[in-house]
Amino acid sequence: MSTPVLGLLLRSGGHEAAHYALVLATAAAAVGRDVIIFATNDGCALLRADPAALLADPRESALAARGVAGIGVLLPAARDLGVRLIACDAGLRATGLETAELAVDVEVAGVVTFLVAVGTGQMLSL
Repeated sequence: MSTPVLGLLLRSGGHEAAHYALVLATAAAAVGRDVIIFATNDGCALLRADPAALLADPRESALAARGVAGIGVLLPAARDLGVRLIACDAGLRATGLETAELAVDVEVAGVVTFLVAVGTGQMLSL
């Protein structure tokens, strides 16, 4: 029996939501689940080629000081584990973010693509 796909809908551009989306994504991928992070609106900040604002957040250094992996560690780990990263086309337009500002491995698609990819799997919203 295969495990269900985990779809994470990231709506928030804040550090805490982005961090926990990556915590969930990397943990699920590490145990063999297919994972999709679908970022929309302000959540698209996580998928920028340079997520400097998230990495400069004071919470990032506080996590590191406490021995907790932050976004700077988890984002490359998510990529290494095969987490699928999708930026919402409408969310990009809503926030004025250009496709060229995204990391090269990020897909741009709509919510229908996300829903079809998750299928009957599990979905969480952050």
